[in-house]
Amino acid sequence: MKIKELKTLPDAELKAKKVELLNELIKERAQVATGTVPKNPSKIKLARRTIARINTILAQKEVSKKA
Repeated sequence: MKIKELKTLPDAELKAKKVELLNELIKERAQVATGTVPKNPSKIKLARRTIARINTILAQKEVSKKA
């Protein structure tokens, strides 16, 4: 997802999306660990980046709420 799309989502949806991506990342890493070739190897990198973006957006929202 793009950053603009993520910024428009409410906190609850962002947290749900983060959990979904973490579960997907676990599955992809398990495939790699067992030696099977994942269908889309770049999915791991994309999931990690999206999780980092969500964490950043959530942190920014927390700072703006405190200010």
